Amino acid sequence: MPSLQLRLTKPFFSLGQYVLLLTKAFTSLGEFGLYRRNLFIQMVRVGIDSLPIVVMAAAFSGAVTTVQTAYQMTSPLIPRSTIGAIVVPSMIMELGAVITGFILAGRVGARIAAELGTMRVTEQIDALEAMGLNSVGYLIVPRVLAGVLMFPVLYVTATFVGIGAGLLVAEFSGLVPIGEFVQGARNYFQPFDPFFGLIKSLVFGFVITSISCYMGYFTEGGAEGVGRSTTQAAVMSCVYLLIADLGLAILLL
Repeated sequence: MPSLQLRLTKPFFSLGQYVLLLTKAFTSLGEFGLYRRNLFIQMVRVGIDSLPIVVMAAAFSGAVTTVQTAYQMTSPLIPRSTIGAIVVPSMIMELGAVITGFILAGRVGARIAAELGTMRVTEQIDALEAMGLNSVGYLIVPRVLAGVLMFPVLYVTATFVGIGAGLLVAEFSGLVPIGEFVQGARNYFQPFDPFFGLIKSLVFGFVITSISCYMGYFTEGGAEGVGRSTTQAAVMSCVYLLIADLGLAILLL
């Protein structure tokens, strides 16, 4: 019976811990001098270091989306410009943000959880607190801010690269000329689409980094606990990223 009660109450306990941790983090925003240098380091690790894999994934996603869309255009009554009308909004509204989010969840989220988890089990976080340093402000705030600031940059890069790759594949494979591809994209372009993508990127950056920080900060159980927290951070970030994706679509579209 106690184990069943523990299982039922654990999600609420974890949610409370998460909210309290973020509340403490937000109240530390005024201590910018404490984490300024750490913020720039995290921005490089989250953004610049992730750029090569994001660019590669976005390029292949844009190319594959173009080829698959052309494959579905079997009717001669459908103009070839429809390919551009489908590929471009898909990259702007969905693929650019989601693909980047999955990559950051696996690469950045796991790294954050492993770093903080190792610091927790080796009592480095306790040492920071003993020295009178705000460990949340020093360790968590820079990582969350770096995710929120750098994710939109990665999203914009991924979107442009994906569209460019799709356009080049369409041209050189003979699927559709560049002019018709661009014409279809322009005819069906909605001004709100890029804003929707940017809103997604901001939310995804916050979700991934905050969940990963939470998992790492409250790690227990030595090396095994670090591995468990790292896995949970990557998995939970992807799950809540998809939930946030659906929620934003329902609310904003």
